[in-house]
Amino acid sequence: MNDNISDKDKKDWNNFINSKEKVSDKDFKHQEKKIFKTRSIDLHGYTLDEANRTIENFINKAYSENVNKLVVVTGKGLHSENEKDPYVSKDLSILKYSVPEFILNNKSLMNLINEIRDAKIEDGGSGAFYIFLKKNK
Repeated sequence: MNDNISDKDKKDWNNFINSKEKVSDKDFKHQEKKIFKTRSIDLHGYTLDEANRTIENFINKAYSENVNKLVVVTGKGLHSENEKDPYVSKDLSILKYSVPEFILNNKSLMNLINEIRDAKIEDGGSGAFYIFLKKNK
């Protein structure tokens, strides 16, 4: 290995140092931020049957309009009338549990869905969830 630096290399280095030109960082992985086309629905006050029909229509319509993120607000079930009925299970009829279960058991809806995930606190936290739809071809 030669420790001597040629005059040409010195000149090139000085030009590079004094240049205002930016050199791109090839190690920096450019992360593309995904922009979501989002819609939301609030199912507070719906009966179980109304909520299931509504969510099915909502998902199908959103898919046809190329929406890729849905925010579904079901509530936490804290004010559910079912909690007062001793003959009805407190967990089975609350929309928070039954709507996601309805979606998961509906094969035609699941063919449109990439992922179902709990919502962030700013979107309703434990009283809401996200549905990420597949791309409509």
